[in-house]
Amino acid sequence: MDVWKAAAERARTHGDVLSLAAGQPSTPAPAPVLRATKTAIDAELFGYTETFGILALRRAIAGHHHRSYGYPVDPDDVVVTTGSSGAFTLIFLAAFDPGDTVVVARPGYPAYRNTLTALGCRVVELDCRAETRFQPTVAMLEELPRPPKGLIVASPANPTGTMIDPDELAAVAGWCDAHGTLLISDEIYHGITYGGERTASAWETSRSGVVIGSVSKYFSMTGWRLGWMLAPPELRPALQRLASNMTVCPPAISQYAALHAFGDEARTELDAHVHRYAVNRAILLEGLAGLGITDLAPADGAFYAYADIGHLTADSMAWCADVLANTGVALAPGLDFDIVNGHRTIRLSFAGATAEIEAALTRLGDYLRRT
Repeated sequence: MDVWKAAAERARTHGDVLSLAAGQPSTPAPAPVLRATKTAIDAELFGYTETFGILALRRAIAGHHHRSYGYPVDPDDVVVTTGSSGAFTLIFLAAFDPGDTVVVARPGYPAYRNTLTALGCRVVELDCRAETRFQPTVAMLEELPRPPKGLIVASPANPTGTMIDPDELAAVAGWCDAHGTLLISDEIYHGITYGGERTASAWETSRSGVVIGSVSKYFSMTGWRLGWMLAPPELRPALQRLASNMTVCPPAISQYAALHAFGDEARTELDAHVHRYAVNRAILLEGLAGLGITDLAPADGAFYAYADIGHLTADSMAWCADVLANTGVALAPGLDFDIVNGHRTIRLSFAGATAEIEAALTRLGDYLRRT
């Protein structure tokens, strides 16, 4: 958020910002979603809905999971939330008590750690490195002094873009079942992958855990603030009570709009975005290599490149600030994602326009030649 604020100020004063920092698509919601929204504004009341979301949307999400992964989902399994952020907060409150241990990967999405800490949980970070594609493994879990109350996995992951192997995900899910650990599988970047690897879902192996989804990333609807979780029956009463008190219901207009995000017309448009991401990814990875930035996490999915720039700086926050001040290129320092080694890493998003990726590389090249 500090980077975004600085980039906005740079844009106001110079008008030359190229942002490779934002973790969101640069495209609007799909055309059928926008059309349906305009119709719904005239036709719907937009009062409170059911706390877990309107039935039609829960059916659409259930069908989406069945088509994508082959497992059946009942609409009652689906809990619609105010963004995936709302889903994480609800499940953390429903499943964990203050003092419970929850394990996350490092590097990883900082909101897991920050939200759990704010709720009084003990967060244990697994030091995930290139040899495991920056993903947790059963071997790592076996090294813990005792089984944790919860484990969060993300595939594709933010910030690395790496994916967990389907067999390893199944093994992790089995380990969690055997040790009474709640597996929370963050699957919000599903649909954005490269190279043909299959993206596995945790519910293919076990329904004891929780799957988190969202219309933000693949579906290009970040600001609509709509997510969901697939939750086992024993957790739903607590989730219902918490959600009805905290938010009453997810945004009604977003629910009616999102109904139309799962159809063929929307998917054709969204898959075209993924094709552009793939083009941008190739340009960025080749361009970074040409600049001598070669220590990168495998960008299997999502729209990020995560780079070690330890040969350039020992302070990624200051380095990114200097790059922004001198070039107008906004980058995300790694410190949020990795509080141990993030001082030497950066995250670059390639979700923007291809021309902006190319221009940013040119500016970075000029900057590196001057410094």
